[in-house]
Amino acid sequence: MRLVVEPVHRPLSRELVVPNSKYHAHRALILASLARGRSEIVGLTHAKHVAHTLSVLRGLGTRIEVSGETFSVSGGAYRPRRPLLSVGSSGSTLYFLVGLCALADRPVTLVGQSYFRRRPIRPLLEALTQMGLRVSSRDGCPPIRIEPGLPVGGTVGIPGTLSQWVSGLLLVAPFAERETIIEIEGTLNERPYIDLTIGMMRQFGLQVDASADGRRYVVPPKQEAHAARVELPPDIGSAAFGLAAVALHPSHLVLRQLVLNGESLDHPERAFLEVIREMGLPMQEDPDAREVLVSHDGIRLRAVHVDCRETPDVLPILATLATFADGESVLENIDHVRLKESDRVAAMMQLNRMGGDLRIEGSRLRIRGVAGLVGRDLSSFNDHRVLMSLAVAGTRASGYTLISYPNAYRISYPEFLQAMNGIGAAMECIG
Repeated sequence: MRLVVEPVHRPLSRELVVPNSKYHAHRALILASLARGRSEIVGLTHAKHVAHTLSVLRGLGTRIEVSGETFSVSGGAYRPRRPLLSVGSSGSTLYFLVGLCALADRPVTLVGQSYFRRRPIRPLLEALTQMGLRVSSRDGCPPIRIEPGLPVGGTVGIPGTLSQWVSGLLLVAPFAERETIIEIEGTLNERPYIDLTIGMMRQFGLQVDASADGRRYVVPPKQEAHAARVELPPDIGSAAFGLAAVALHPSHLVLRQLVLNGESLDHPERAFLEVIREMGLPMQEDPDAREVLVSHDGIRLRAVHVDCRETPDVLPILATLATFADGESVLENIDHVRLKESDRVAAMMQLNRMGGDLRIEGSRLRIRGVAGLVGRDLSSFNDHRVLMSLAVAGTRASGYTLISYPNAYRISYPEFLQAMNGIGAAMECIG
């Protein structure tokens, strides 16, 4: 199957509804499952990765109901309904829950999709072992067996390569028998995602003391999570694709359920809004109506220099935008971007096959803007961010663009096709 993308020849218009944040949803649902009583997570999301988290939590015995736009979670002790639980293709589900599964009253084995067995998790497993948990894996990848038992605590070292490893430790540390000190080894990446985890933990009554530089976390022992009501903010990571599309074409369009300040500042990818504004996209906000208007007859995008250390997930769509910007853009500190669902740096080099000018120099990706692209047959590598970024690029190409694994967008943004077609693009999955 392929996602077929036609070039866009008329202005984009009407409206695009921004979905709720999947990053907040993962954390809120997990923390609610640990809190005795009933928690409410307001703001439904249909992201497939969040569905994997829901599936594992229900498999652990947590009762979760959906009413309208609200998740109702009855938390408490984990009593697994089956010994094998699948995280599907969700790295967040795997990393966040592998340690917490030890709080169950019987052994649990986490499995995933076949290609997911290559997902790196050995550093997290070693750190959990330092905390006193009994976790085992044949080769440092799923499947992973977790024996029941509380963490002991103590001082634990973890590489700062992926924020999800750090968050996985932070989520289980409050339930340790003694104080836990988490020390970051090497380079610290993706700190906004770690800050989000800590902020969400505090909403459920769990304490974490973080050093100013984010390299040391002290977690008091024997804590209890408390039920809470959490409202999910708009997902800037999903909004990025709509914003990129309207930046590449003349547009008069309203993005609903999006604000540029206030609650959206809680989102780990909020820096993207500043980057695309710096590139020249005009955005007019109505905070009371929770909407943003984009109106222009065509703009010349400006090149940017972006450090991807803190927000690696926006690299694919930034690569698309930079391909049409005047001058040379530089995306630096990109090494950890190659450890995601795919090697996203290599995947976006496919823009060169369309006529782009991208080159890798060590830990930098240099992108020189070009006049236009030509449609080609490309691969998404079953990576949702790559698929959607290449699809947006295809709207500015001459001829048709075909992309493999066309359903990957459902992982994080199930409304993507409907949203893009609704504003004037033409994308369709074909056999």
